Amino acid sequence: MLGRTDDRPTQALADHAGCLPIAEVRDELLRLIKMHDTTILVGETGSGKSTQLPQFILQSGMARGGCIAVTQPRRVAAISVAGRVAQEMHVTLGVQVGYSVRFDDTSCARTRIRYLTDGMLVREALADGDLKRYKVIILDEAHERTLSTDILFGIVKRLQACRRQDLKVVVMSATLDAAKFADFFGAGRVLHLLGRQYPVELLYLPEPVDSYVDAVLKAVLQIHAHQPPGDILAFLTGQEEIEALQRLIPERAGHMHASGDSGQATLVPVPIFAALPPEQQAKVFEAAPPGCRKVILATNIAETSITVPGVRYVVDPGFVKARSYSARTGGDSLQVVPVSKAQARQRSGRAGREGPGKAFRLYKEETFQALPAASAPEIQRVSLALLMLQLKQLGIEQPQDFDFMDRPSTSAMLRALELLLALGALGAEGALTPLGRHMVRLPVEPVFAKVLLAGAQLGCSQEALSVVALSSTDPIYIANRGMQDSAAQAWKPFMSALGDHITKLNIYSSFLEVRKADRRRWCTEHHLNFRSLKKAVDIRAQLAEHLKQLKVPMASCGSDMAPLRQALLSGLFINAAVLLPDNTYRLQASSQKVMIHPSSVLHGRKPPCIIFEELLRTTRSYARNVTVIEASWLPETAPMYFCSKSTATAAPLREGWQ
Repeated sequence: MLGRTDDRPTQALADHAGCLPIAEVRDELLRLIKMHDTTILVGETGSGKSTQLPQFILQSGMARGGCIAVTQPRRVAAISVAGRVAQEMHVTLGVQVGYSVRFDDTSCARTRIRYLTDGMLVREALADGDLKRYKVIILDEAHERTLSTDILFGIVKRLQACRRQDLKVVVMSATLDAAKFADFFGAGRVLHLLGRQYPVELLYLPEPVDSYVDAVLKAVLQIHAHQPPGDILAFLTGQEEIEALQRLIPERAGHMHASGDSGQATLVPVPIFAALPPEQQAKVFEAAPPGCRKVILATNIAETSITVPGVRYVVDPGFVKARSYSARTGGDSLQVVPVSKAQARQRSGRAGREGPGKAFRLYKEETFQALPAASAPEIQRVSLALLMLQLKQLGIEQPQDFDFMDRPSTSAMLRALELLLALGALGAEGALTPLGRHMVRLPVEPVFAKVLLAGAQLGCSQEALSVVALSSTDPIYIANRGMQDSAAQAWKPFMSALGDHITKLNIYSSFLEVRKADRRRWCTEHHLNFRSLKKAVDIRAQLAEHLKQLKVPMASCGSDMAPLRQALLSGLFINAAVLLPDNTYRLQASSQKVMIHPSSVLHGRKPPCIIFEELLRTTRSYARNVTVIEASWLPETAPMYFCSKSTATAAPLREGWQ
């Protein structure tokens, strides 16, 4: 059935759709969408809205002559849902149904249903303000309120004023303030779709725990030992925690079997997080093998973005990893923070999709009552540099003129504009410079766009491409439990006293020297992630093509890493820090104290001046992905931040792009 071009549903599709709650309101829903420019659909996770509604619309003919865009906040959801819909429609993924996420596009001119991340649709709007290829735009998981989601709200609202006769918009979510969304979009109708939710028993802890990771492990083992059959969904905050429990659970469960303190079933951990390869992500949807109980170890992508069958028990530690930004310091960091009430309810609800379930909340009931009702939208807690750059590209010179659903603070917007000015993306009057117009066309954050363009001027564009590609892929290191010492020995030949970026560049260069047929084995021997390095090769090629289109010169700095470190500083100068007598570092832009993360090759060393990519806040503030720089480079690279003269407005590198 490759490349079916008609819109008739297959029998398999009809049978599957008939089993889902959305099938019961199919005709009413299509009628409302035809009647109104915008429709708000609030539906329980698992009701079928993400997979079935695009197919209903395609069958109805509403998208005839065009394409249906279905946005998702996360790449995992865009990829997995597109695969599911292609399977249901009996078509090849990438033809009639496709997806588009950053650095990975499986769609073509014949694609009729296109799942894509919010950010990818924003980038399309930057190139084609009318988004003419789409007849229907479905904004799914709207409650997630990512930065790209919020700018997309404003773009789509503006677009409707121009395309009122030929564009339909559907805003969907499992949980949102429907009245607020209806008011913002001027929606004609809000439809509430009830899911098939069975009762879920909520269980709390009598006292708080010292370590939520240990508490999750204990809860999973207790459920396995004392609860009837049914899979377990355990929430964690990130990849490191998931991989740690993935190793510990079989070990501890094995001890339980040996002591007779367990049922007959084998406990099988299955991870799901954004950086996981698609073929491994797919395993989470497979039924547990006979005689096994599955425990899904998930980040918050399993709250609403995907529906995992077979789950009867949920373990919720009450935490999530989120980005936060301080307009006062200009710092963007990753922090583990408490969930909101809405998130906690979404998590517990996952236990009642297929039958009665139980949710084990690893905190006191009083703690739940004290949680905020909902999480603040990302636009109010992250750096707005990319948003401001995109608004400028859209022709919106004054950010306050943009129609925000929730307006970010003036201080955050000013700080973002100040950063863009220092990067050379904006001129003194606030307009996009030629450099800024180049930056907005690159599919990376503004700071990395500047690194790439500065690399061209400094004669190290080849090395800058590799480093930015490595920063855009998933972690390249693998250190399994009990293998840390051998991993450290395997990485030793690549380690550079200049820091993590140069070390990764050494690994990447060595990887390319290995015959393609031997690369996977080489990665295994060196405790490196083959898929991540292979992905970095693909990302680098795509970025190189973008630079070629911009007519950016290509050059290599050879073994002299000074130009590359200067290029990194040109983008990451806001994360420059100097060594203090107590062996901590002080950020030059904000005076905040940080330490080098233990995972860095520079941990334990004391370089006088550093830059870094990311700030991780736990009990302390840690700099991750660190490179040594010269303090003397600071004033000439970013005079706005590091010169005493208040008249300095932009880095000298900007002049070459006039």
